[in-house]
Amino acid sequence: LIIYAGASLTVCKRWRMRWLWLYKLGSLRSGFAAVRRVCSTPLSGSRFRCFPLEQRSLLRLQGPDTEPLLQGLITNDVKYLRPEGRRALYAHLLSLQGRTLYDVILYRLHTHLEEEPDILLECDVSALEPLQMHLKVYKIRKKVSIAPCQHLSLWAVLPWEQREDAACAFTSCLDGALILTPDPRAVVMGWRMLTDKDKNPLDVVADSQLGDDKDYHRHRYHQGIPEGVKDLPPGVALPLESNLAYMNGICFSKGCYLGQELTARTHHTGVIRKRLVPVQFSLMAPIPEGAEVLTQAGKSAGKYRAGQEDIGLALLRLVYVKEELHLKTAENTHVNLSASVPEWWPKASNN
Repeated sequence: LIIYAGASLTVCKRWRMRWLWLYKLGSLRSGFAAVRRVCSTPLSGSRFRCFPLEQRSLLRLQGPDTEPLLQGLITNDVKYLRPEGRRALYAHLLSLQGRTLYDVILYRLHTHLEEEPDILLECDVSALEPLQMHLKVYKIRKKVSIAPCQHLSLWAVLPWEQREDAACAFTSCLDGALILTPDPRAVVMGWRMLTDKDKNPLDVVADSQLGDDKDYHRHRYHQGIPEGVKDLPPGVALPLESNLAYMNGICFSKGCYLGQELTARTHHTGVIRKRLVPVQFSLMAPIPEGAEVLTQAGKSAGKYRAGQEDIGLALLRLVYVKEELHLKTAENTHVNLSASVPEWWPKASNN
């Protein structure tokens, strides 16, 4: 009995350390319930849904100077990706003016400190070539190889059934997956999985079925998670208005990086008047990107960013989020919309 209790305590400690950072983001149980509410197509008897992320691409950085190169360009601290730390890291790359150029998720392939750094960057498929050129501009003489990684497939894995043991379903990488890790942005986004191109994800994740990418994006918009160039227009979007801090994508204590000045100044003033929030439309109609969102009194509340069918994201002034809002389509149709604050946002935040 003593031996059994000691082993149990060790397992519990390991599990707790692995998932502690997730609880800072919100409740796992409420996050999984949110997935089930939003995904529209019922799949009986399946605990998980695997979504192919064909709109995302991978870039591989390998070499002794990989960490210094990335540390000077991304908003987060690359040191978190060291073998004793995380497996995935969310970040933005900014312009000199402090506006978002690319949203990326970094994946660590190397497993020991003595190994040569080997990191994958997930980005929008349309940003693959511009991002590669951007990195090469700042590479200079650093010893880093930068090349597209085309032999891997990227998947989002979301829980379908709400179960007590869902949190510990993937406490280690499954056979057949190169990487299987919690999505670093928010608990409600489940897991990210990388496999070989010829690997069937249903053979890797037991009790799963393939999901429709429309359901993935619908869930993402419902949770207020921006992804890609439509949600985060390069050179237009501001990182803190895009909830980068809420999505664990920035480190305010690291050294200098490109575009840091405006972001740091905004953070230290403590005032963010506009944020990207989920919006729901009263009817399905083609909404032009950038359409002005108005209050009932006709005041400008912000702008529509992007979406799908009757749901999307809008950059709104926070004082108007709870008001009745509307916009006009290209055909001059009046469309009502309602904005909401995601449940996973920090409760103590006033911004």
